[in-house]
Amino acid sequence: MTSPTPPLPAAPGQPGAVIRTQYMVLVAVSLCHMINDVMQSLLAAIYPLLQAEFALSFTQIGLMTLAFMGTASVLQPLIGQFIDRRPMPHSLAAGMGATLLGLIFLAMGPSYGWLLAGATLIGIGSAVFHPEASRVARAAAGGKYGTAQSLFQVGGNTGHALGPLLAAFIVVPLGRAAVGAFAALALVGMAILAAVGRWHEGQRRAAATRPAPAVATALPRRKVVLAISILAFLVFSKNIYTVSISSYYIFFLIERFDLSTQAAQVMLFVFLGAAALGVMLGGVIGDRFGARWVIWFSILGTLPFSLLLPHASLFWTGVLTIAVGFIFASAFPAILVFAQELVPGRVGLIAGLFFGFAFGIGGIAAAALGVLADARGIEFVFWVCSFLPALGLLTVFLPRLNQAEA
Repeated sequence: MTSPTPPLPAAPGQPGAVIRTQYMVLVAVSLCHMINDVMQSLLAAIYPLLQAEFALSFTQIGLMTLAFMGTASVLQPLIGQFIDRRPMPHSLAAGMGATLLGLIFLAMGPSYGWLLAGATLIGIGSAVFHPEASRVARAAAGGKYGTAQSLFQVGGNTGHALGPLLAAFIVVPLGRAAVGAFAALALVGMAILAAVGRWHEGQRRAAATRPAPAVATALPRRKVVLAISILAFLVFSKNIYTVSISSYYIFFLIERFDLSTQAAQVMLFVFLGAAALGVMLGGVIGDRFGARWVIWFSILGTLPFSLLLPHASLFWTGVLTIAVGFIFASAFPAILVFAQELVPGRVGLIAGLFFGFAFGIGGIAAAALGVLADARGIEFVFWVCSFLPALGLLTVFLPRLNQAEA
């Protein structure tokens, strides 16, 4: 499984290089994002197994998500700010190594404390991977920043989608110890990331020999801070709703429709697969029409479907889930690109801030929704969360950065 990876394109400024979108690099980092997030998504996908084996409450399940997402939330902005000043391309492989170790803890841990430690290590791996990988995607974009960000993120969404499916057909039949077998994927990812790190190091050195581009933004600082705050609030609403599905959708389907665990995990795969497609198209459309327009469509376009979802039959729950996953997921690449344009030259910080904020809000929301589910029931949780996309109205206060967004 650890066969040599193909050579990556030369960095701009090196012999044979041209200034264009480096799709081979983008595909490589997207593939690693998929591997990284397959391993991460197994955490939520095996919650029913862990609940049965360790007699966990919804609150304890929420705390595991908090351990994973909270760790990633705190560390990602700090790591992003650090690598903007001192890039560390070779840290990518180390981050995946932490995720590998976390999976082993989840597979072999004898107590709840070990499970929490495994979730925390997965969070550390995510915190190291995402900011530097976002810098690689930006460097390889060739001006197509939305497309590059979408290619990078669609790997993660695909990984999240595959996790529940793999859990349903491999982990559920074979038991919790089968989670450890997925750690072998990390070896493939680490080999690819070593090659990506070498490319990015060469690209960075070549860029250092050229005059630094101007990084000033046309907007005053007050408007930049306001816009970043609005984008953060949109991520807040998006991730609370998303985590309600990723952490508790399986339990909702089992309780409301009496589905088996495997059938519910397949339904979760359908949602996450639709989200992966939405992420890809969101960036491409954003490059054509502007990120602000995509944000408008994504956040508010989800609202009618999310409001119907808690009241639908099993068939229409599946249909609405596809619509919600596809439309809602298209926002995040546009939000990230919009924020990077607001604060040029701070790609790592912005990526770390928004990925970290997304993980942090997701972790806190998972814990809070777990408490609410224990107190009022899982169906009540989905009814409350169905109103969250209405917060997309805040998009009206975002500034227009170019004519395409006018």
